[in-house]
Amino acid sequence: MDFTHDDEQKALAEAVRGLVTRTYGSYEDRRRTVRDEPGYDEKLWTGLAEMGVLGLPFAEEDGGMGAGPIESALVAEELGRVIAPEPFLTSVVLAGGLVAATGTDSQRAEVLGAVSAGELVLAPAVAEPGRPMTAAASAVRATAAGEGWTLEGVKEPVPHGATAGRLVVTAALPDGGTGVFLVDGDADGVTRTGYSTHDGGRAAQVRLDGAAATLLGDGGDATEAVSAVVDQARVVACHQALGAMAVALESTTDYLKSRKQFGVPLATFQALTFRAADMYVSLELARSLATWASMVQAAEPGSTGDTEPADAARRAALGTSRAARHVGQEAIQLHGGIAMTAEYHVGNYVSHLTALDHLLGDGHQHLRALAADVGDHAEVDPLP
Repeated sequence: MDFTHDDEQKALAEAVRGLVTRTYGSYEDRRRTVRDEPGYDEKLWTGLAEMGVLGLPFAEEDGGMGAGPIESALVAEELGRVIAPEPFLTSVVLAGGLVAATGTDSQRAEVLGAVSAGELVLAPAVAEPGRPMTAAASAVRATAAGEGWTLEGVKEPVPHGATAGRLVVTAALPDGGTGVFLVDGDADGVTRTGYSTHDGGRAAQVRLDGAAATLLGDGGDATEAVSAVVDQARVVACHQALGAMAVALESTTDYLKSRKQFGVPLATFQALTFRAADMYVSLELARSLATWASMVQAAEPGSTGDTEPADAARRAALGTSRAARHVGQEAIQLHGGIAMTAEYHVGNYVSHLTALDHLLGDGHQHLRALAADVGDHAEVDPLP
């Protein structure tokens, strides 16, 4: 595989970095933004739409740009560098991806065109309280009502669920399986209780009491489609974590060079520089895994041998989870007490890395899934 980016991909990354840096030039800019609703900069969101970023994953006939997983990953990494609170990962990649994967032609054109233009924010109501992230729904049940559907149950956490225009909800179908539904955020029977997350983001508990819903697609079990989209979002989340880890590492090495102890910079002490080097190794290993997983998802089916996109996503998510914990903990340790304060950015970067790790299933969940499949692989003779 060729891991290098072409000129257009490099230009995309540079353009996004320039745009988000103007909005979040310092961590204090981000802190001011997340204080108030909706928890992100609406001008920046409009700017991303005008640049075509919000339509990157969607087909041109649906109002998008027709790009692929690599481009989405590049955008996510730049957003991660400033831990931008904009819901690109949740609204565009996850919720928008569910519409793209399961909706009819007319549904995709109506919804995804509005998302691409920045006119509509979607909230993915997939996670269920007290359960690991899974594509199969059980906490919300769908019931046929005439020519439409109604939903009953609770979803939580729902990223930006309190302010999103529409909710993309997974629900258990009467005959078994999982369906994907569109629900208007202000519809009767929808109760949204919003709150701030520990990393400054926004989430909500969404309670559905007979809420009217529109089934995406022509019916039938959509569990496999939901699982594939969640895997795509997992890899994009890995790249967002890469951006945050890169800044945590840069901040740590700069601090070691500038902070003095016993009259000399901390970087003078080999034990500290070795720990910073280990942080770099963890970051680059995670980068290799995430980039490889993106390329597996972008490749034609069957062209990557026995590697399945779901397997690649789990491996990348596990590697990124471990790297994020290592890089985050070392960044705090090497900064000392200042990193424990809410005013300093390093601790907040670590908080965001933790939130990303738990958004779509944490490292322990991915490890269990990978371990369960060990017996499916052929035996390998040990080296002589």
